[in-house]
Amino acid sequence: MSVNLWPMREDEFRAWSEDARTWYAWDLVHHGGMPAEAAERKAVADMAGAFKDGFATQGNVLFVIEEDGSVIGSVWFAPREQHGEKQAFLYAIKVDEEHRGRGLGRRAMELLEVEVKARGFDRIMLNVFGGNETARALYRKLGYGEAAVYMTKELA
Repeated sequence: MSVNLWPMREDEFRAWSEDARTWYAWDLVHHGGMPAEAAERKAVADMAGAFKDGFATQGNVLFVIEEDGSVIGSVWFAPREQHGEKQAFLYAIKVDEEHRGRGLGRRAMELLEVEVKARGFDRIMLNVFGGNETARALYRKLGYGEAAVYMTKELA
């Protein structure tokens, strides 16, 4: 298995952004407990806000995850400064469903860490829904620690 991160091309962006909006809305429903219509509205608004100028929007870094010449996923991060530290905020990493369970997400995260460090960032931050145990387990194995926990309780 040869996994690489390559900068996303402009001609790949439209399909990626539509797909990213769809799986973001799905995640909001299935892991965030949001009603479907509200999740779709939020996903549309958040993506439009993050990519005001489409592919040319400054500050976003997009990669495709490639295995042996085939695109199998994507990574999206953006630089942030917090408390005087330069850091990368990981908005999304996705390995296509048919390629999951083989360590490709882990390898992509390891490559991302190398890329982020080479760009001069001190750390990677991310958010993950509490119900997304697969992602949380991966991040823990890679040494990520929880910095905050958002909790909720449904009242009958």
